[in-house]
Amino acid sequence: MEFNSIDPIGHEEESPRLFRSHRLRRGIYILPSMFTVANLLCGYYAILAIFEGKPEYFDKAACAIGFAILFDSLDGRVARAMGTNSEFGKQFDSLADVVSFGMAPAFLAYAWGVRALASANTPDVLHLTQLGWLVGSFYLGCCAWRLARFNIQGMAPGGSRFFAGMPTPAAAGMIASVVHAFKNPVQDGRVSIVWLSLVVLLGLLMSSTVRYYSFKDFQWTRRQPSLAIILLVLLIGSIVLFSQITLILIASVYLIQGITLLVVRTVRHRMASRHA
Repeated sequence: MEFNSIDPIGHEEESPRLFRSHRLRRGIYILPSMFTVANLLCGYYAILAIFEGKPEYFDKAACAIGFAILFDSLDGRVARAMGTNSEFGKQFDSLADVVSFGMAPAFLAYAWGVRALASANTPDVLHLTQLGWLVGSFYLGCCAWRLARFNIQGMAPGGSRFFAGMPTPAAAGMIASVVHAFKNPVQDGRVSIVWLSLVVLLGLLMSSTVRYYSFKDFQWTRRQPSLAIILLVLLIGSIVLFSQITLILIASVYLIQGITLLVVRTVRHRMASRHA
């Protein structure tokens, strides 16, 4: 009578292997979430820095929002690269974005652009302060609206090349880049009005259907021309050495390109209608 001694040994060897594989899969799913947590913590730190009320802390808050943008871009790319997209990850990312790209920029926009004028204690300044509260809440509401709509509808029709509406990280980056470039809080009521107008524009663009390029069709894992690598290195170097001017230029160009594409499409549509 022969006993099959291979199966028990095989099961003993296979069980640890399956356990290690299960742990590996758990680790892969955790990795994108860690970037989301880092994004959330950056937003939390930015809010704490804003409460300090000092110019140098406004700059720290702006930098924290910038790092939140970096972590937000990494969590999605890591999840897609590893095939670990999940409904939980999508909802968790949206909640983190509300803090980092909704609440933190809204607080920063008010504290940097309006709050310094409150010491004047005049009727005009009081109205301006109330307007700042209203604009901040409007921006935050548009951010939450944009994220909820994206979770339901996804990208703009026709593929994954374009977002429908300005992405919340780009809107937050516009606010953060301006604060990082100028640092000192606004002391002129006229400048404050212009600043609040920009914040309203960002809210409108987020909740609109204006198309913005997503860069999701750029294949980082494929071979790229040498010129592209050189340009990327120059861009990184410019951000490190000349962050104030470089970041505000990047944010401004991205904001304008969506509006420019909308104007171009509108003009082409009207010209095609006339010829038809």
